[in-house]
Amino acid sequence: MSSPTRKHTALPKARILVEALPWLTRHHGRTVVIKFGGNAMVDEELKAAFAQDVVFLRHAGLKPVVVHGGGPQISAALDKHGIVSEFKAGLRVTTEEAMDVVRMVLAGQVQRELVGLLNAHGPLAVGLTGEDAHTITATRHTPRIDGELVDIGRVGEITEIDTGAIEALLADGRIPVVSSIARSEDDGHVYNVNADTAAAALAAALGAETLMVLTDVEGLYEDWPRSDEVISRLTATQLEKLLPELSSGMVPKMEGCLYAVRNGVNTARVIDGRVQHSILLEIFTDEGIGTMVVPDDEPDTPGES
Repeated sequence: MSSPTRKHTALPKARILVEALPWLTRHHGRTVVIKFGGNAMVDEELKAAFAQDVVFLRHAGLKPVVVHGGGPQISAALDKHGIVSEFKAGLRVTTEEAMDVVRMVLAGQVQRELVGLLNAHGPLAVGLTGEDAHTITATRHTPRIDGELVDIGRVGEITEIDTGAIEALLADGRIPVVSSIARSEDDGHVYNVNADTAAAALAAALGAETLMVLTDVEGLYEDWPRSDEVISRLTATQLEKLLPELSSGMVPKMEGCLYAVRNGVNTARVIDGRVQHSILLEIFTDEGIGTMVVPDDEPDTPGES
């Protein structure tokens, strides 16, 4: 029989589990779309912790869907192939030659590694790209720079989402891992699409409870660079007013959050992927971390503080 001391040392674990109960109840059976990126993609310990978190969500009764890009890995591969990385309007200029490398890196390297990390915990993850089963369809995106439309190659603007394949995988208890490549609506090619944008579009189309975007910052800062106070919660309208002031790297992430909550997703969160188990901290604790965006008329409910 165990001693009272041993019982006592286990008590904090029990309290943590009890604290998670309202959140477990609230999120049970709900879909959570997680955009995997930043340091969490390149640091071995963070990658392993991310995989544990996603598998935990699945075993806790949630339905996680992972969407990923692969900026650092793509840049390294292009460099190896002697192709210069060029960016315009915050987007990678993607020539036909570069697109072959992008596709190879996302679907053949980053996705494979992530699927492997998740499947170390059981036969759970299945990798696909937006090309599979018409999951993501896009047309050519031509951004406006200084008033002029600029051709940046095979960079896509999402026109349609078909959630059939993802929903079939979720119904089978699997964890879909989606690479941010889209099929073309009109010319038989493929497109490189921004992973933040793809995650937001999928979250809305799936009617997800939550969109979570991993970043390399603590969240959205109140008055950066004068202050490092993180805004813990803001409404869609409040975020819309802030968008013009944000740094270019945060814009697609926050635009994705805004799109998600304006299109049926209950909460969108930007969280610090440099913190181990940040996903669990955000979903299952009173404190939460990062910045949460809610629809304009969202009442306070358990699991959203």
